[in-house]
Amino acid sequence: MAEPTVVRTQSESETRELGRRLGTHLGPGSIVSLSGPLGSGKTVLAKGIAEALHITEAIVSPTFTLIQEYRGTLDLYHMDLYRLEGVEDFAGIGGEELLYAGGVTLIEWSEKIAEILPEHTIRIVLSIDEDGSRTISITGVTL
Repeated sequence: MAEPTVVRTQSESETRELGRRLGTHLGPGSIVSLSGPLGSGKTVLAKGIAEALHITEAIVSPTFTLIQEYRGTLDLYHMDLYRLEGVEDFAGIGGEELLYAGGVTLIEWSEKIAEILPEHTIRIVLSIDEDGSRTISITGVTL
C-alpha cells in the first residue's frame, strides 16, 4: 500500500477546500472511508466533496437516517455508521449494495465495516491536534 498523503488544515474552510480537491479525483464507483473522532471534520470534508460534485443541497451528517442520497454530476451516497454495531447491521440496512453503486459512496465511521470495504476504497483518517487544527491522512488517491 502506498504511503498516505498527510495534510494539516487550520480551519473548517481549509478542510472543506481539501474535500473539494478530493472530490475532483472521484469517479463512478468511488468509495471514500472517513474515520476520526466526533468533531474531527468528517462532515465538513463531505460538504467539500459534495461541492465538487455540483450538489446544491445542504449536506448534513445522516446520523439518524443512516444514509442520505444526493444528486449531482455523480450521485453521492452519504452514510453515517455511528449508530451501527458492525457488518451485520450494515447489511441489514442494505449498505453493501451502495458499495457497488455507480456514484460516490462516502462512509463516516467506516471503521465499523473495515473488513468488507473493497480494496480500491480511499481511506481518510482525521484527527484533532492540540492546537485545534486537523491532521488528515489520505490513502488510495494522489492529490
